[in-house]
Amino acid sequence: MSRYVLERAWVGGRVRDGVVVEVEQGRFTRVVPDAAPEQSTGAVRVDGLSLPGFANTHSHAFHRALRGRTQADRGTFWTWRERMYAVAEWLDPDSYRRLARAVFGEMVAAGYTAVGEFHYLHHQGDGTPYADPNAMGEALLAAARDAGIRITLLDTLYLSSGFGASPQGVQRRFSDGSTQAWQDRVEALRASLDARAAPDVRLGVAAHSVRAVPRAALQAFAPYVAAGVPVHVHVSEQVRENEDCRAAYGLTPTGLLAEHGMLGPMTSVVHATHLTATDVRLLGEAGVFASFCPTTERDLADGIGPSRELREAGAVITLGSDSHAVIDAFEEMRALELDERLATRERGHWSAAELLCAATVDGHRSLGFDDAGEIAVGRRADLVTVDPDSPRTAGTGGDEHGAVFAAGAADVVGVMIEGRIVFDGDHRAVGAALGEAIGAIERIGAIGA
Repeated sequence: MSRYVLERAWVGGRVRDGVVVEVEQGRFTRVVPDAAPEQSTGAVRVDGLSLPGFANTHSHAFHRALRGRTQADRGTFWTWRERMYAVAEWLDPDSYRRLARAVFGEMVAAGYTAVGEFHYLHHQGDGTPYADPNAMGEALLAAARDAGIRITLLDTLYLSSGFGASPQGVQRRFSDGSTQAWQDRVEALRASLDARAAPDVRLGVAAHSVRAVPRAALQAFAPYVAAGVPVHVHVSEQVRENEDCRAAYGLTPTGLLAEHGMLGPMTSVVHATHLTATDVRLLGEAGVFASFCPTTERDLADGIGPSRELREAGAVITLGSDSHAVIDAFEEMRALELDERLATRERGHWSAAELLCAATVDGHRSLGFDDAGEIAVGRRADLVTVDPDSPRTAGTGGDEHGAVFAAGAADVVGVMIEGRIVFDGDHRAVGAALGEAIGAIERIGAIGA
């Protein structure tokens, strides 16, 4: 058993002083706010503001290699995608593990204690499966284990380059060729994971998008929805996606998903940027999670989604870093509110407490970890400690408002995941690992200057 006294901590929806926590077998066994001095005898003191661990609900680890390399020209989401495909073309299980390990390490240093990895880079360059058809997924699981972060691997169905067109070029790596082949591969991985009994791993499924999964194939997800498996799908990130979906099927992407039983309380719709009023109602009535990725959505000029409307309709908002243009949970949190201010020219849509819930307990629930995201007895013992005296946070009050609206990933000075200290504040070491991993990809020509 380990005992800590947290100088300040966010417990029960507010910041409390002098919080004594005891940890045993990776879980909080005792949480005492405003503890008397004698209750902290023998405890390790943790200075700063301690928060629950964050959940990154939408990640494509290999996109991190593009950071800073797609900004020289104008262009669109679609031109950016061509640069992303160039990286995807070169990765193999070994290089993917090295890259993902560094990326997940950056997440841990930013306070993330769980990640939902939206995984569609399955096969060799010509679409031929590896000897182990799940070699690329296993590389991601190994990378998460190396970095010490929990992972929900969202194994993704991808069958079309766009509304029935066959996969082209590197897209062949993404496709299993048929829904049945995808299901067989996923269930083989599930059986392997069940045999390992790994408590820090969940296996979910994903439909890449209504562009990449034909209408008839969507019905394959209904059993997963009914079983409460995490089911994720990109939805209405681009106006063109909506237009093409209406042209092909006479429905919006949300309407198409609803028609095929894909909306449920463990479904996460990613982005949900360009929605109709009917879309918002359908998503709210189903009680879905909506994974917003504000830093990516602004980087790719996607637009600003109706986060508050979705919340009021009954959906639950979570947050992801997606393409990793930035890996900073604080920036994602405040961006949700600040983007609403830009869209409406009004302040006060999301409170700091609500944003913290989106980034912590609600995010973990969406990934299948319903026992994480809170500093509470019985929960997984995750702690993210923020420096209240950095140039960004000094004088901000040392509470949740200062953390959400002023702090950044660089202010994280310590991270505990399930009782293990996995980050000690050395951000330069994290940067060095990233530089080495991305440099190796650059040397083989996968990314330009």
